[in-house]
Amino acid sequence: MPPLFRRLRLLFHALRYGARLIWLAAPSDHKLHWIIELIGRVHASGRSGAQLHAMLPALGPLASRFAQTLAERPELASGTLHDALDALDHIEEPLPPDESALALTRAFGRPLGELFSAVDLVPVRSGLAEQTHFARLAAPLKGHREVAIKLVRAQQLQQLGDELALLRWVARWLEKLSRTARRLRLRALTQSFTDDILRRFDLRAEAANLSQSGHHFDADPRILIPDVIWELCTEHTLTMQRIDTLPASDLAGLHAHRIKLAPLAAHIVEVVTEQAFEHGFFHATLDARRVRVSIEPDTLGRLVLAEFSIMSTLSTGEREFFVHGASALFEQDYARLADMHREAGHVPHDTRPEMLEAELRTRAEAHFAAAPPERSAGALFHHLLHGVQPFDGRVSARLATAQRSFQQAETLARALHPGVDTWNITRDVLAGIARRDIDHRGWIKRISRELPHLAHMLPRVPQLAVRYLQQKHDSGRTPQRNAQLLAELAREYRRTRRLLWGCAICGGMLGIGMMLLIG
Repeated sequence: MPPLFRRLRLLFHALRYGARLIWLAAPSDHKLHWIIELIGRVHASGRSGAQLHAMLPALGPLASRFAQTLAERPELASGTLHDALDALDHIEEPLPPDESALALTRAFGRPLGELFSAVDLVPVRSGLAEQTHFARLAAPLKGHREVAIKLVRAQQLQQLGDELALLRWVARWLEKLSRTARRLRLRALTQSFTDDILRRFDLRAEAANLSQSGHHFDADPRILIPDVIWELCTEHTLTMQRIDTLPASDLAGLHAHRIKLAPLAAHIVEVVTEQAFEHGFFHATLDARRVRVSIEPDTLGRLVLAEFSIMSTLSTGEREFFVHGASALFEQDYARLADMHREAGHVPHDTRPEMLEAELRTRAEAHFAAAPPERSAGALFHHLLHGVQPFDGRVSARLATAQRSFQQAETLARALHPGVDTWNITRDVLAGIARRDIDHRGWIKRISRELPHLAHMLPRVPQLAVRYLQQKHDSGRTPQRNAQLLAELAREYRRTRRLLWGCAICGGMLGIGMMLLIG
């Protein structure tokens, strides 16, 4: 089908069903009057944000509540999008077995019999434009024979891409015709929307995310990350180690396998906290469906995280702000936290620190007054990030996403074992991360980050010194002053050399000490 004709056809159906939705939403007794009034209110409003907020209540209480929630917590917008897409998983039908075999053969570019001794063509899971199969390799790869294959249905992905292209096409024309659309930057919004959706189906990126997470938690006894079989990863397939698991929410199954729930709940909080705030690379849409538990004899009871397609990252500054800001909040040091918000640029420079400190205290003290079993670290962290909103401040969306993922992990841990002390577990984990940031390990990290810059700067020091002296000489400085500057430069050079030698010796001694301790 020609692209233009398909776009027009999709646009026709979008307008058709959109008009039908508005017609069904209108009151039955005076539909035309209600629609005319709605159009008039949209046209008369000059502010786009207030326009949408005023229009949605007329569509019903559900739309009104949705608009109010997004206005109060805008960081939920991306999560709401992915939750809505996940809700469509049960609607999509998987491919029939014969079509699944053909799709797998096309994806691998080889007959399945050459790669696998057995393939279950009935998918064990089916989602939006993708499905998962179990298979047995004909020859072991990386020590694994049982594998799971995630297959993207190319035809449905193409249809989804066409619909997203239509959305961008409409946004482009709206920006040409409407000043409000240009102010809202609809093209940028639709492009971001498109990128977020298509990222779910980028299997090469998901394989890389899976591999990096495996390196972060290599040999960690609490968690098991499936190995990626890179030889069988293509544009439309992701092949990984198969691990027999149960959902973390299957309490009956976990009890049947004699898995202790209290340590498992604590491990969920610890792992998710370290994933986000130590490694800075975490699940952006973490929920109970993406947390499973191994039931294999060798790894019984270890966490198995799944669905690495939607990941997010924190920069070094964002990670350090959250870790040390949370430590200050746990210590009820609101003045230090207010200073950290100002230094991070989360509030305008003219914000009075005592007012910000008072706002943080007002929000947080109720959590400390609650009984220990009722305290929620996730709810406290919400105020850590959003206590700046009354001052027209804002934190990054990635920090808000990390806080949301942690809160979901805390909710899951409490569902597994209601008596788990997530407050103190989180406090201890973040204190350990903060301690590693400021001790010798943190110093070594910072020095390693600065060494590439020093390697470029140090050879240029003599040349810069000569230029400086030349400028001073040209400006009328005396030879005595030049000699004094040369002496000072030589003295500083000797001090720098001693400092570098001291750092090298200390680093070597620390390395030897660590090797002796490990040995």
